[in-house]
Amino acid sequence: MKLYYDPASTVCRPILLFLADHDLPVELIHVDLAKQENRAGWYLEINPNGMVPALVDGGFSLTESATILRYFADLAGAAAYPAEARARAKVDEALDWFNTSFYRDHGYGLVYPQILPHYAVLGGADRLAFHAERAAARLDVLDRHMIGDRPFVAGDSLSIADYFGAGLVTMGDMIGYDLLPYPNVRRWLATMAVRPGWDQANAAFHGWRSAVRAAA
Repeated sequence: MKLYYDPASTVCRPILLFLADHDLPVELIHVDLAKQENRAGWYLEINPNGMVPALVDGGFSLTESATILRYFADLAGAAAYPAEARARAKVDEALDWFNTSFYRDHGYGLVYPQILPHYAVLGGADRLAFHAERAAARLDVLDRHMIGDRPFVAGDSLSIADYFGAGLVTMGDMIGYDLLPYPNVRRWLATMAVRPGWDQANAAFHGWRSAVRAAA
Protein backbone atom coordinates (compact mmCIF):
# COMPACT_ATOMS: atom_id res chain seq x y z
CA MET A 1 0.00 0.00 0.00
CA LYS A 2 1.17 3.51 -0.81
CA LEU A 3 0.00 6.57 1.11
CA TYR A 4 0.59 9.89 -0.61
CA TYR A 5 0.71 12.59 2.04
CA ASP A 6 2.22 15.80 3.32
CA PRO A 7 3.30 15.55 6.97
CA ALA A 8 2.05 19.03 7.87
CA SER A 9 -1.41 18.53 6.37
CA THR A 10 -4.33 18.80 8.77
CA VAL A 11 -5.97 15.67 7.38
CA CYS A 12 -2.77 13.64 6.94
CA ARG A 13 -1.62 14.00 10.54
CA PRO A 14 -4.47 11.85 11.93
CA ILE A 15 -3.49 9.03 9.59
CA LEU A 16 0.16 9.28 10.59
CA LEU A 17 -0.84 9.08 14.25
CA PHE A 18 -3.00 6.04 13.58
CA LEU A 19 -0.16 4.34 11.69
CA ALA A 20 2.17 5.04 14.61
CA ASP A 21 -0.20 3.03 16.79
CA HIS A 22 -0.88 0.19 14.34
CA ASP A 23 1.46 -2.03 12.37
CA LEU A 24 0.37 -1.84 8.73
CA PRO A 25 2.57 -2.30 5.62
CA VAL A 26 2.22 1.22 4.27
CA GLU A 27 4.80 3.00 2.11
CA LEU A 28 4.73 6.75 2.75
CA ILE A 29 5.27 9.00 -0.28
CA HIS A 30 5.70 12.69 0.43
CA VAL A 31 3.73 15.04 -1.79
CA ASP A 32 5.16 18.46 -0.94
CA LEU A 33 2.31 20.94 -0.79
CA ALA A 34 4.72 23.87 -0.39
CA LYS A 35 6.19 23.00 -3.79
CA GLN A 36 2.69 22.38 -5.23
CA GLU A 37 3.56 18.79 -6.07
CA ASN A 38 -0.13 18.05 -5.53
CA ARG A 39 -0.75 19.93 -8.79
CA ALA A 40 1.80 17.95 -10.77
CA GLY A 41 0.50 15.78 -13.59
CA TRP A 42 1.80 12.56 -12.05
CA TYR A 43 -0.10 13.19 -8.84
CA LEU A 44 -3.30 14.30 -10.54
CA GLU A 45 -3.33 10.85 -12.14
CA ILE A 46 -3.52 9.44 -8.62
CA ASN A 47 -5.88 12.00 -7.13
CA PRO A 48 -7.56 14.27 -9.70
CA ASN A 49 -8.72 16.50 -6.83
CA GLY A 50 -5.11 17.57 -6.36
CA MET A 51 -5.31 17.06 -2.61
CA VAL A 52 -3.71 14.85 0.01
CA PRO A 53 -3.95 12.22 1.29
CA ALA A 54 -4.43 9.51 -1.30
CA LEU A 55 -4.12 5.77 -0.78
CA VAL A 56 -3.29 3.24 -3.49
CA ASP A 57 -3.62 -0.42 -2.56
CA GLY A 58 -2.98 -2.38 -5.73
CA GLY A 59 -5.74 -1.41 -8.13
CA PHE A 60 -7.81 0.12 -5.34
CA SER A 61 -7.60 3.78 -4.31
CA LEU A 62 -9.12 6.16 -1.77
CA THR A 63 -8.80 9.93 -1.58
CA GLU A 64 -10.58 11.00 1.62
CA SER A 65 -8.80 11.10 4.98
CA ALA A 66 -11.65 9.84 7.16
CA THR A 67 -12.36 6.99 4.76
CA ILE A 68 -8.69 6.01 4.69
CA LEU A 69 -8.77 5.90 8.48
CA ARG A 70 -11.80 3.59 8.35
CA TYR A 71 -10.08 1.36 5.81
CA PHE A 72 -6.84 1.15 7.79
CA ALA A 73 -8.75 0.46 11.00
CA ASP A 74 -10.60 -2.43 9.37
CA LEU A 75 -7.37 -3.84 7.94
CA ALA A 76 -5.72 -3.63 11.35
CA GLY A 77 -8.73 -5.05 13.16
CA ALA A 78 -8.45 -2.01 15.41
CA ALA A 79 -10.74 -1.51 18.35
CA ALA A 80 -10.63 2.17 17.38
CA TYR A 81 -13.32 1.37 14.80
CA PRO A 82 -15.70 -0.94 16.66
CA ALA A 83 -17.59 -3.67 14.86
CA GLU A 84 -20.77 -3.38 16.92
CA ALA A 85 -23.31 -1.44 14.85
CA ARG A 86 -24.29 1.30 17.29
CA ALA A 87 -20.77 1.90 18.56
CA ARG A 88 -19.52 2.18 14.98
CA ALA A 89 -22.37 4.52 14.10
CA LYS A 90 -21.35 6.90 16.90
CA VAL A 91 -17.79 6.94 15.58
CA ASP A 92 -19.05 7.61 12.05
CA GLU A 93 -21.30 10.37 13.37
CA ALA A 94 -18.35 12.08 15.06
CA LEU A 95 -16.18 11.71 11.94
CA ASP A 96 -18.89 13.24 9.78
CA TRP A 97 -19.42 16.08 12.25
CA PHE A 98 -15.73 16.95 12.33
CA ASN A 99 -15.42 16.73 8.55
CA THR A 100 -18.41 18.93 7.79
CA SER A 101 -19.76 21.12 10.57
CA PHE A 102 -16.51 21.71 12.46
CA TYR A 103 -13.99 21.81 9.59
CA ARG A 104 -16.18 24.20 7.59
CA ASP A 105 -16.14 26.91 10.24
CA HIS A 106 -12.95 26.32 12.21
CA GLY A 107 -10.72 25.34 9.29
CA TYR A 108 -11.94 26.81 6.03
CA GLY A 109 -13.79 29.70 7.62
CA LEU A 110 -11.36 30.84 10.32
CA VAL A 111 -7.86 29.34 10.18
CA TYR A 112 -7.03 28.86 6.49
CA PRO A 113 -7.94 32.41 5.38
CA GLN A 114 -5.41 33.74 7.90
CA ILE A 115 -2.48 31.48 7.01
CA LEU A 116 -2.86 30.34 3.39
CA PRO A 117 -2.65 33.00 0.65
CA HIS A 118 -4.92 31.11 -1.75
CA TYR A 119 -7.67 31.13 0.89
CA ALA A 120 -7.38 34.86 1.59
CA VAL A 121 -10.40 35.44 -0.65
CA LEU A 122 -12.47 33.81 2.10
CA GLY A 123 -11.18 36.28 4.68
CA GLY A 124 -12.17 39.81 5.64
CA ALA A 125 -13.24 41.03 9.06
CA ASP A 126 -16.94 40.28 8.64
CA ARG A 127 -16.40 36.75 7.35
CA LEU A 128 -13.83 35.93 10.00
CA ALA A 129 -16.12 37.21 12.72
CA PHE A 130 -19.00 35.15 11.32
CA HIS A 131 -16.97 31.93 11.31
CA ALA A 132 -15.33 32.71 14.66
CA GLU A 133 -18.76 32.78 16.28
CA ARG A 134 -19.78 29.56 14.59
CA ALA A 135 -16.48 27.83 15.41
CA ALA A 136 -16.94 28.75 19.06
CA ALA A 137 -20.42 27.22 18.98
CA ARG A 138 -19.01 24.03 17.43
CA LEU A 139 -16.35 23.80 20.11
CA ASP A 140 -19.00 24.24 22.77
CA VAL A 141 -20.88 21.26 21.32
CA LEU A 142 -17.67 19.23 21.29
CA ASP A 143 -16.82 20.24 24.85
CA ARG A 144 -20.17 19.86 26.58
CA HIS A 145 -22.05 17.27 24.54
CA MET A 146 -19.65 15.07 22.57
CA ILE A 147 -16.94 14.78 25.22
CA GLY A 148 -18.54 15.96 28.45
CA ASP A 149 -17.21 13.91 31.34
CA ARG A 150 -16.02 11.08 29.07
CA PRO A 151 -12.43 10.64 27.91
CA PHE A 152 -13.11 10.51 24.16
CA VAL A 153 -15.44 12.03 21.58
CA ALA A 154 -17.49 8.93 20.76
CA GLY A 155 -17.54 7.16 24.10
CA ASP A 156 -15.23 5.76 26.72
CA SER A 157 -12.73 4.26 24.26
CA LEU A 158 -10.27 5.76 21.80
CA SER A 159 -11.64 5.78 18.27
CA ILE A 160 -10.58 6.96 14.84
CA ALA A 161 -12.82 9.98 15.43
CA ASP A 162 -10.33 11.05 18.11
CA TYR A 163 -7.41 10.72 15.71
CA PHE A 164 -9.25 12.74 13.09
CA GLY A 165 -10.77 15.32 15.40
CA ALA A 166 -7.51 16.05 17.22
CA GLY A 167 -5.90 16.97 13.92
CA LEU A 168 -8.68 19.40 13.07
CA VAL A 169 -8.94 21.03 16.48
CA THR A 170 -5.18 21.56 16.86
CA MET A 171 -5.02 23.45 13.57
CA GLY A 172 -6.26 26.37 15.65
CA ASP A 173 -2.73 26.50 17.11
CA MET A 174 -1.69 28.18 13.86
CA ILE A 175 -3.60 31.33 14.85
CA GLY A 176 -3.24 30.97 18.61
CA TYR A 177 -6.84 29.91 19.07
CA ASP A 178 -7.76 30.07 22.77
CA LEU A 179 -9.24 26.82 24.05
CA LEU A 180 -9.45 28.05 27.65
CA PRO A 181 -13.30 28.13 27.59
CA TYR A 182 -13.38 24.43 26.69
CA PRO A 183 -11.90 22.41 29.57
CA ASN A 184 -13.10 19.06 28.30
CA VAL A 185 -11.58 19.69 24.88
CA ARG A 186 -8.27 20.62 26.52
CA ARG A 187 -8.36 17.49 28.69
CA TRP A 188 -9.11 15.33 25.64
CA LEU A 189 -6.27 16.89 23.61
CA ALA A 190 -3.90 16.34 26.51
CA THR A 191 -4.84 12.65 26.45
CA MET A 192 -4.14 12.50 22.71
CA ALA A 193 -0.86 14.38 23.05
CA VAL A 194 0.70 11.72 25.28
CA ARG A 195 0.23 8.97 22.71
CA PRO A 196 3.63 7.55 21.71
CA GLY A 197 3.40 8.67 18.09
CA TRP A 198 2.02 12.17 18.70
CA ASP A 199 5.27 14.14 18.50
CA GLN A 200 6.46 12.38 15.36
CA ALA A 201 3.07 12.62 13.62
CA ASN A 202 2.88 16.34 14.35
CA ALA A 203 6.53 17.35 13.96
CA ALA A 204 6.11 18.96 10.52
CA PHE A 205 2.96 20.75 11.65
CA HIS A 206 4.74 22.13 14.70
CA GLY A 207 7.55 23.38 12.46
CA TRP A 208 5.03 25.11 10.20
CA ARG A 209 3.28 26.58 13.24
CA SER A 210 6.55 28.03 14.51
CA ALA A 211 7.26 29.59 11.11
CA VAL A 212 3.79 31.17 10.94
CA ARG A 213 4.13 32.60 14.43
CA ALA A 214 7.59 33.96 13.70
CA ALA A 215 6.29 35.74 10.59
CA ALA A 216 3.30 37.27 12.40
